Amino acid sequence: MKQHVLHWFVGCVVLGAASAALADVIDDHLAQLTEGVGQIAKPGSPGQVCVIGPDAFAVVTGSINNRRAALVAAAPLGRGRVVVFGHNGYLRGNTFKQHDTGRLIANAVRWAGRGEKADVCVTGNRALSDYLAGQGHAVVKPTAGDKPSMPRARVLVVTDHWLNGVQPKAVESWVRRGGGLIVADTGWGWLQLNQGKSLADDHRVNRVLRAAGLAIGPTSVRPWRGDTYAVDGKPHPLVNATHALDAAIKWGDRAEDASKEDRTLAGGSIADALSVLPADDKLLLPRIRQLKAKHPNLAVPTKKAPLKSENVLARVLLAYDMQQIHQTPPARIKAHPSAEAFPGAVPRSAKRGKHTVTITGKQDGWVSTGAYAAPGELVVVKVPKHALNSKLSVRIGCHKDDISRRDQWRRVPRISKTFAITKTSTPTASAFGGLIYIEVPRGRVTQPFEVQITNAVAAPYYVLGETDLGAWRKTIRHHPAPWAELASGKVVVSVPSHHVRDLDRPDELMKFWDQVSDASAELIAQPKDRTRPHRFVADEQISVGYMHSGYPIMTHLDAAASMASVDKLRAGTWGLYHELGHNHQHRDWTFAGTTEVTCNLFSLYVIETLCDTEGPGHGAMKPERRRQRLAQYLKDGAPFDQWKSNPFLALTMYAQLQEQFGWDTYKRVFAEYRALEKSQRPRNDDEKRDQWMVRFSNAAGRNLGPFFQAWGVPTSKAARDSIAHLPVWMPDEMKSLRPQAD
Repeated sequence: MKQHVLHWFVGCVVLGAASAALADVIDDHLAQLTEGVGQIAKPGSPGQVCVIGPDAFAVVTGSINNRRAALVAAAPLGRGRVVVFGHNGYLRGNTFKQHDTGRLIANAVRWAGRGEKADVCVTGNRALSDYLAGQGHAVVKPTAGDKPSMPRARVLVVTDHWLNGVQPKAVESWVRRGGGLIVADTGWGWLQLNQGKSLADDHRVNRVLRAAGLAIGPTSVRPWRGDTYAVDGKPHPLVNATHALDAAIKWGDRAEDASKEDRTLAGGSIADALSVLPADDKLLLPRIRQLKAKHPNLAVPTKKAPLKSENVLARVLLAYDMQQIHQTPPARIKAHPSAEAFPGAVPRSAKRGKHTVTITGKQDGWVSTGAYAAPGELVVVKVPKHALNSKLSVRIGCHKDDISRRDQWRRVPRISKTFAITKTSTPTASAFGGLIYIEVPRGRVTQPFEVQITNAVAAPYYVLGETDLGAWRKTIRHHPAPWAELASGKVVVSVPSHHVRDLDRPDELMKFWDQVSDASAELIAQPKDRTRPHRFVADEQISVGYMHSGYPIMTHLDAAASMASVDKLRAGTWGLYHELGHNHQHRDWTFAGTTEVTCNLFSLYVIETLCDTEGPGHGAMKPERRRQRLAQYLKDGAPFDQWKSNPFLALTMYAQLQEQFGWDTYKRVFAEYRALEKSQRPRNDDEKRDQWMVRFSNAAGRNLGPFFQAWGVPTSKAARDSIAHLPVWMPDEMKSLRPQAD
């Protein structure tokens, strides 16, 4: 708690007398709201509550990427008061019975009602009503009927969708006259269920909350530790976006004197607020517009001049740019100054024309078009009327990673955008430009149709088995778009166009990529054909790691040369095959400590079966380094925690099994897992380790119990007893390196 009080004091010093006055007010409010509350429950994955207005304040905070963020917040509004929880579950069911959650809700009713025994109306949760009645509150039944009216109670606790039936202005007016509103919602969950809509413009609860300077935010908030949220001091004042903006202006563009924690917190709080503010906001946007006019060229991140965490003001202005771009209709979108650096400029002389692509329904996900949207230029996508039932979208840009949480930005954090196709003619535009895709949900296209794209630039685009090699060499690879794609039915790679200008044999490249995909599928005994090809996208900066798996697999730009070269792929590009391995991992045979291990089985398999290289393909798995690592591990007593934290140490165990029993044994074991009934699947790590040992032992015809014990990998006696009838196997490498005492 002392640490949080210190942060509070430092924040008040930074922000001056205004925050000192606020601190006095919050002292009183927080004392009432958190009296007797030490920790509250974690129902599901709670989301954030953005604290925006100058009088709004956080009540309970958690972590968003190691910075403070509110999941419970409150604010006065006129003569009334508002309390917001960042997850529906806090006011539903029996969550109030967990830890001190009920005490916090009862305190919130008392605070919002300005009295010890405020009369309260709870919608949709009889158990919570009974609990509050037991706390001395007079409970008023909600209005019956399809169109609820504001209750006669002093405090309204909304546990369901009751607000959907009331005009936001009516609720605001009721609160301003002295009503107390307690409400909960989960922003990230709402966004998942309402694709294409925004928390700023379409979220009904936020339309009620904005007058109080609060909003349901888009991100989940984790506990700082454990499975509950601790109420352990005064929330840092920079959680409030208004006070964070005050600090950013005070610091200027260079904020070295402020701590890294404060800089990160201030920038994050403002960016979160901008993501939920409507265009007519009067709290922050007018001030930020003035700053933008004063510093028009400050928010342009590039590789040579990245925006770092200390560039708080510049990052705030860039967050503002992104908010404005998000809310601007396509016809009014202008090119962002950073687009020229990344993803790249389109020559003015490049021809803008019409492109046609056929959607067959045989593949889902992103369907490439070979068309590119120039930054700030309107592109129109046309589909036949019957295609509107397929819930299609247009995507501009393959760089989908959001890098907002990184310490520095070498590009704008969010540059790709999607547009729902709800009409036969859909205007689209991107301030950054990008390759154009049609997003096809699985199983939604029942008959082929054509999509017409107008005013787009041609991109280098090769499709194995479809694109004529002569046309590729003569014309297509020289198309002017800055990004290119090379595709088969199993893999698509997206790289800067300069990587393909001299590529004569894209067919050989993509045939090899198909072999890589097939080998990965072969190892886990799954069909080789894909309804959605694996995608690899090179990027200036990605959200996490050097590369990461997913759809698409994301890499930094230096990997593009390998992605577009069959010679480099054959030489063994461990990282690319590692990420493809992640895409093939299954939780049934991946337990704690092996997430970065079992994916490497695919690297080993692809390199051994397809690549022109000697050895295992990674320096860490060379025999001498492997032997040294294993010898030290056994000398230390084979501690499992060490095994779990060292991926190449753990991989050595898997490699020993492969070297003795071959890849075919792995394939049989993986095939067995694929065929399991739900009731047979392991439910926890203990069962995963047991099943892996038992299934591999049976497939190999050897008792691997002592082998697992020698490695320090925990298994149960029952599992070991079940394979005791098999002959014991131990690799010579283990026998020679085990301490003499054994």
